[in-house]
Amino acid sequence: MRFLRFKRWLGELKTIAQDIHSVYFEEVRRHAGVDAAHVYGGLMATLTTWCEHQNIAYLGVPVGTIKKHATGKGNAGKTEVIAAMRALGHPVTDDNEADALALLHWAIATQEA
Repeated sequence: MRFLRFKRWLGELKTIAQDIHSVYFEEVRRHAGVDAAHVYGGLMATLTTWCEHQNIAYLGVPVGTIKKHATGKGNAGKTEVIAAMRALGHPVTDDNEADALALLHWAIATQEA
């Protein structure tokens, strides 16, 4: 059910946004355990298949690349990424928001429109 809900959510986002040109996501290379790896693989398969069907470009970005862009250090900790996003004026409340914003800033700075 997790993957079906994710696919449905992607469809809802497309309905709301109407014009999605590209999707960027954290490319995780290491997982805490087998279950995490399976979930990540399923989500990635669902996302990439959905993007292919919608003719939307997608790109996985390594976590170290995102952190380096945000903080200058590829091995920055969660608090450093949060601080970097707050320094850019974002009222970040947790590391997930900070990571998403850091990825957005990376995409804006490095990818063609």
